[in-house]
Amino acid sequence: MNTLSGRRTRLVAATTVAAGLMLVSACTSSGGGGSASRTAAGGVQLVKAGQLTTCTHLPYPPFQSEIDGKVQGFDVSLIDLVAKDLGVKQKILDTPFENFKTGAFLNSGECDLAAAGMTITAERKKNVDFSDPYFNATQALLVDKNAGVNSLADVKSKNIKLGAQAQTTGEDYVTKQGFDPVSFESSDAVLNGLRTGQVKAVVIDYPVVQGWLKDKANADAFKVAGNLQTGEQYGFTVKKGNTALLKAVDKAIADAKADGTYKKLYEQWIGPYDASAASPSAS
Repeated sequence: MNTLSGRRTRLVAATTVAAGLMLVSACTSSGGGGSASRTAAGGVQLVKAGQLTTCTHLPYPPFQSEIDGKVQGFDVSLIDLVAKDLGVKQKILDTPFENFKTGAFLNSGECDLAAAGMTITAERKKNVDFSDPYFNATQALLVDKNAGVNSLADVKSKNIKLGAQAQTTGEDYVTKQGFDPVSFESSDAVLNGLRTGQVKAVVIDYPVVQGWLKDKANADAFKVAGNLQTGEQYGFTVKKGNTALLKAVDKAIADAKADGTYKKLYEQWIGPYDASAASPSAS
């Protein structure tokens, strides 16, 4: 979740001409020295002309990660649909996850929206506007097969070191359960911590685990000891009050679910289609 070079410029001037006012619309300089409108289809205002700028936090497979030098994943593909509807291309910036809670990069004009497998919470809603839910998520307890762990209760009773990603609902959940988890900066770091023995168990979003266990070496050494039904739903975020872009995002999600594109992308990036994961209400 890269910094965006070239700050947007707002030019709103009122010039008296004859008997009336001429309003010069907001625009930004293009690379060739001319001017290019920042208004996309549907009246959506973009922070940079010709592109939908998305803040994310890498890596977070299967939602977003760099594959063959290009950021790809389930979230990326869904936002590509939004960009297509707006008649522009998506540009992805890698930024710290903690900024997603505050909406910092949205408020500063670095990004148009954020897509980071982010759970919708009342606390986060104070700082950003969420799209309609696009994914119902659960947390998984992933453990070393040799640890003798089959539940969170086992982790606690055996005093096993537990890991989680910092600033996430997974970390919040286990903290509320009385654990003092080892915090890792990213989901990739969480899984590496488990793989290298820094911790013997982790709590992390189940879709991430699904993809990770597709690797035979990982599946041979580690297992899911339990699914934690936390009632979480993922949403994309925009700056508070950006209703035009929010409507465009919600429309793209609804259209994808209606025409089968969502199912196709789900199977491509996550695995066998689970209709409950796409339902409006958490399962």
